Amino acid sequence: MTKTRKPLIINAFDMGTSGLQSPGLWKHPDDQSAKKDLDYWINLAKLLEKGKFNSVFLADVLGGYDVYNGPRNLKAAINSGAQWPVYEPSLFVPVMAAVTKNLTFGVTFSTVSEAPYHFTRRLATLDQLTNGRVGWNVVSSYLDSASRNTLNGADLPAHAERYERAEEYLQVVYKLFLSSWSDDAVKLDKESGIFTDHEKVREINHEGKFFKVPGPNIVSPTPQRLPVILQAGSSPSGKDFAARNAEIVFLTTFTPESLAGKIEEIKKIAKEKYGREEGSIKFLQLVTTVIGKTHEEAAEKYRHFKSFGDKEGASALFSGWTGINIGQFDPDQELRDVGSNAIRGVVENWTKEAPGDPPNLKKTRNYVADQITVGGLGPVLYGTKEEVADEIERWVDVSQVDGFNFTYAITPGTFEELVNELIPELRKRGLAWEDYPEEGLTFREQVFGTEGEDPSFVDPTHPAYKLRWRAGVSKEDFEASLNETTT
Repeated sequence: MTKTRKPLIINAFDMGTSGLQSPGLWKHPDDQSAKKDLDYWINLAKLLEKGKFNSVFLADVLGGYDVYNGPRNLKAAINSGAQWPVYEPSLFVPVMAAVTKNLTFGVTFSTVSEAPYHFTRRLATLDQLTNGRVGWNVVSSYLDSASRNTLNGADLPAHAERYERAEEYLQVVYKLFLSSWSDDAVKLDKESGIFTDHEKVREINHEGKFFKVPGPNIVSPTPQRLPVILQAGSSPSGKDFAARNAEIVFLTTFTPESLAGKIEEIKKIAKEKYGREEGSIKFLQLVTTVIGKTHEEAAEKYRHFKSFGDKEGASALFSGWTGINIGQFDPDQELRDVGSNAIRGVVENWTKEAPGDPPNLKKTRNYVADQITVGGLGPVLYGTKEEVADEIERWVDVSQVDGFNFTYAITPGTFEELVNELIPELRKRGLAWEDYPEEGLTFREQVFGTEGEDPSFVDPTHPAYKLRWRAGVSKEDFEASLNETTT
């Protein structure tokens, strides 16, 4: 039977650091991740737009990976360059936007890093400069090293409290973007000399558990009115947060079957608990690809990449990602046998394999670190372009995932392979579009389409929808509608 296909959402995954998900590969002679200067970001943006990528997703952390052999031991991360140093992601966006017309940008910002009022101005500026091509990946942070430097030396709050704080932070941002200025506040009336009608600007007067923000917002309405909301949490709190707020969810699993389960769980919460509409959340899976002219060539290339990997850096990343100091275990100890339910749970789900791995290989600390050196905590698909496309199709068929977050083994080499090899093959199968639907679409229009009353804005089942002060509505009527919404 002929399969009905739709174009996938195709993202590039990068970060202002070396290696990203492949610690140590900055040493590869063809890798440019150790020096991501102005030319790097300009050339990457042009390459991705040539390949008709939807977006480049910029990850970020605000502290070093210091759990391994810790506490507060940064030696492995610093020596290996495992996401150290890390440069501020929002500054790359205007550079890439200036040399593209269609590529969009998802940028990671933490809710523990700065006041929501200040952050809203920065995010709004990006939406304005890019003509609506920006989204915010909302994170609540997971490294104590970040909180110590952003919360006056305090350790990271408990997991549940972080998400409670993140939810309130997001509500403040929603209000500043949507409830402080009317859509028609800016007049630019030269005859009267009125730039903005002061009757169309209001204070939000937010007073909550964590934040007190009177407003008004200092930035006028932006092209999307609210940038696209992205999220990557996979804990119970993270899934609930995503089900309520996210428009795009990033997931990382090793099998399409487990991915299908995560997608269904978030969809169920979104529909049953928050009344979100089917299709209002898109799901993307992290993946790394290694492509060769033959399967054997791809396998050899994968092994070649691993020869540059840094196991100490990989151990630092793994320990930071999981919160478990993997250095406490013997290097050759079978991790299924250790006295930690948390580490056993991770290992039981560890189905990632590399070329040449014998069956039933002991999953030791060394083994896990070695696997992380290419592709991190995500799967690596290797083979010919046809074989990798076959596997992409399988993931789509099993999980119904909406797209993929493609990261690199080496950059820009991996992205060049995607543009020149894999995406044309996906295009033949109806899994990648021939071109952008039209020039100059906003981020939200690219992802959700251009139909509807206002395709640049969130759908009516999103919690921010009713917070928007629309044109022609008086301040009194709008505030009355807000009171109805909150009650």
